[in-house]
Amino acid sequence: MSTMDKCSFCGRDKKDTNLLIAGLSGHICDRCIEQAHDIVQEELQKKGDFDVNQIELLKPIEIKNFLDQYVIGQEEAKKYLSVAVYNHYKRLLQTNKKEEEEIEIEKSNIVLVGETGTGKTLLARTIAKMLHVPFTIVDATVLTEAGYVGEDIESILTRLLQVADYNVEAAEKGIVFIDEIDKIARKGDNPSITRDVSGEGVQQGLLKLLEGSIINVPPQGGRKHPDQKMIPVNTKNILFICGGAFDGIERKIGQRLNTQVVGYSASREKDQIDRGNLLQYIAPQDLKSFGLIPEIIGRLPVLTYLNPLQREALRRILTEPKNAIIKQYEKLFNMDSVKLTFEKEVLDYIVDKAIEFKLGARGLRSICEAIMMDVMFDIPSSEEKEVNITIEYAKEKMDKVNIQRLKAA
Repeated sequence: MSTMDKCSFCGRDKKDTNLLIAGLSGHICDRCIEQAHDIVQEELQKKGDFDVNQIELLKPIEIKNFLDQYVIGQEEAKKYLSVAVYNHYKRLLQTNKKEEEEIEIEKSNIVLVGETGTGKTLLARTIAKMLHVPFTIVDATVLTEAGYVGEDIESILTRLLQVADYNVEAAEKGIVFIDEIDKIARKGDNPSITRDVSGEGVQQGLLKLLEGSIINVPPQGGRKHPDQKMIPVNTKNILFICGGAFDGIERKIGQRLNTQVVGYSASREKDQIDRGNLLQYIAPQDLKSFGLIPEIIGRLPVLTYLNPLQREALRRILTEPKNAIIKQYEKLFNMDSVKLTFEKEVLDYIVDKAIEFKLGARGLRSICEAIMMDVMFDIPSSEEKEVNITIEYAKEKMDKVNIQRLKAA
């Protein structure tokens, strides 16, 4: 047998391989190809997938255009977010140059305020799809002061480390979205015999993360203990985006706007205030009135809002975005070779129910699931190739739904 019939790497004969590929001066078998692929993947992982030097810096308009494909409306919030991410990348590129004379750019952490179901978390998840830095979303509701049941503040950075495959250098240039930031608001100014372990104490703990300092992070998260090996992470270049519904903050805004009214001209300005959407007038002092401590507000310098979703926006959300709910159902049925169609009245009915139950965009999915559940159960076992959802069928299914369960979902 000639050497032409053997793998040049492992020496296996052609008859012992499934595939032997010929090159200019040698051969390689299928097993060696698989091994080589594994080695390449391992080496790339070691280097880290997040190389700031390889970033193609997208302009704010380009970032917003990407968000427009997935998120309907919320122009103001998308603009703020696009600028923040763009500036974050520019800061990273600046820190790489390390020029002594250059002015150091400070990071601009953001607060997104908006009612439930308006798209705060969706904005965060969408922007994560296009980022070249580690990105994680954490929930502030699980955080407690050190020593109490719940997660320590440092667990936020543990999540970021995990996303970065424990590449500390990459994690130190990441972006963190802290959801439900309003749930750690101070419970009130009145003294209490019980400690506010998930409120002001957590805010105090977040300060050192937001401003930029070296934090010792437990690699696996959870509770810290003395014998545990810690990973030091510098948060100086980590961008923090915070989101929250701040339920009831409109009352604080309304009170502030009313107290400013003095004289005839001021009362005319009062008449021009849009009472239906007071969030657009939000200011840092409203966050303070709600229960965020002044120190944390100072470390979240960029404040923007999300508009309540009107009927037209909810209707567009159903069908227009790249991952629109109706498109998802059509694809699911198409995978079973079934063509799914909806009557126009059904889509309007779904939107009306979401408004009636005050569920926002998040409620659209819950209502669709309630209507589609029986169809999705039956169709895979049937011979039908076309399904049309009528308004009568939708109403029949919604009449059987437990509204409280739908709201909880």
